[in-house]
Amino acid sequence: MVEYLDGFTPYKEEDAEKYNRYRWWSGLTLGDILDRAADIHTDKVAFEDRETRLTYGEAREKTNKLAIGLMDLGIKSMDRVLVQLPNWNEFVFAYFALQKIGAIPVLLIDRYRQFEINHLIKLTGATSWIVASKYRKTDYIPIIKDVLKENPGFKNVIIVRGEGDQKPFTTLETLIEEAELTEENLARLADMAPDPMQVAHMGPTGGTTGAPKIVPRTHNNLITCIEYCSKSWEQGNQDINLLAGPIGHDLTFTKGFIGSIITHGKVVFLDSTDDKEICDTIERQKVTSVIWVPTLAQRLLQYGDLDKHDLSSLKKMHSAGGASHPDLVKDVTVKLNMKFYNGYGATEGMTTITRTTDDLETICTTVGRPTCPYDTYKVIDKDGNELPPNEQGELVIKGPGVFTGYYNNQEENEKAFTRDGFFRTGDVAKIDEKGYITLTGRIKEMINRGGESISATLIERLINRHPDVAAVAVVPMPDPFMGERVCAYIQPKEGAELTFEGIISFLRAQKASVLQLPERIEFIDAMPYTGAQKMDKKSLREDIEKKLRA
Repeated sequence: MVEYLDGFTPYKEEDAEKYNRYRWWSGLTLGDILDRAADIHTDKVAFEDRETRLTYGEAREKTNKLAIGLMDLGIKSMDRVLVQLPNWNEFVFAYFALQKIGAIPVLLIDRYRQFEINHLIKLTGATSWIVASKYRKTDYIPIIKDVLKENPGFKNVIIVRGEGDQKPFTTLETLIEEAELTEENLARLADMAPDPMQVAHMGPTGGTTGAPKIVPRTHNNLITCIEYCSKSWEQGNQDINLLAGPIGHDLTFTKGFIGSIITHGKVVFLDSTDDKEICDTIERQKVTSVIWVPTLAQRLLQYGDLDKHDLSSLKKMHSAGGASHPDLVKDVTVKLNMKFYNGYGATEGMTTITRTTDDLETICTTVGRPTCPYDTYKVIDKDGNELPPNEQGELVIKGPGVFTGYYNNQEENEKAFTRDGFFRTGDVAKIDEKGYITLTGRIKEMINRGGESISATLIERLINRHPDVAAVAVVPMPDPFMGERVCAYIQPKEGAELTFEGIISFLRAQKASVLQLPERIEFIDAMPYTGAQKMDKKSLREDIEKKLRA
């Protein structure tokens, strides 16, 4: 009998039986995934950051030692542990050591501070924290002390890359150094191995309403989701995968990090999104594959010294986490001479991607088809009825690669799932006869202007066609008469001069309807981005509200 974490929604018995019977779930744990890679490619360099490089065998040894050290600290199965590390090799053994003992990592991006950390501790019930001592200009020690004042019951803080005496905190390096791989300790470790049906991982997300939530993923569920995606875009053991986005971000973690290990490739960690550093790293490491959000791809293409670098090793790019506009797809394909895989995904388990055999038009206009053929994707109308091919509606999903509910949040789960157990993605889409999905909007980003639902995504796509537009974000602005009106924030390309009238004329020439014409445009020097390198629309909405009040 599987022991489930309180607050986790287990799969329905009939669904779990089906997924296991048909082997849609592999029955492996995340710890098994690392062990398999280490057994097959013991001496292969698998992980490299600015300071160190590790083979699969070395990564497993450090993982096992750290796991023993964590057990000796008293960390047990199903304990929640915050993991807040930059793109460093230490993330590898921190994450997998927790997996080996059945503890549950809660991923935090390095930019989170006291407010977010305190909130996530309360949300998850975390009792331990693996965190950098310092990173760039941030000294985490004062942050840690503030958090401990708010959470007096917190048990363990494990410092990474600390200098000098870190008392009263434990250091990750000491735990590894002092642990011994004796037969007795390895037997203890084997006894801690979790059941594949148990929760393995927790990822924070905004969910369907924007309020912070926690997505719990089981070993079976998470491995299924990532493995099928890796195979869909032909990740392989010869790939050298660059991870420049934060490892705490779902796309970087799942499709980049875990996907590389499942396929026995190499991970190159880069803790920078600077264009020159990215190009230097690609050139030096002979990177073949990049996994990141469209904004980073767009920035790279706009890098003035791009032609001075030899990027000929690049073969493919997986981009998701935001809209990849047709011009971006074409520019990556032509200028970088590589294959663009247009994807769609989220912490909850949505995973679609275009395929190698798809033509350019398909890659430009769709996000591909579901990677796991055993997940069910459909669009429904407002009454919950399934719509026929090419009809627009809300995208809902269910299957062995999809989560079952937000952690300890029954109220939200009642809204987030249909009566027959499909997760409401909150995205508006249509699915064609071949199963290819076109995203047409976001329900929570739909602008309601006097009862008319206007797609911010569609307007962004139209404006992005303008040759002098570097970036655009469309947000609703409050209006006492219409409820909401359309406001566009536009970042012009360097040296370009844009005007409101010029943009409106351009949109009219694109045959845009009157509903797709912004009623206000704010021209800005730089678009704001979140820690996960997505456009920060929340700050833009707050900005326009402040301007309107003034």
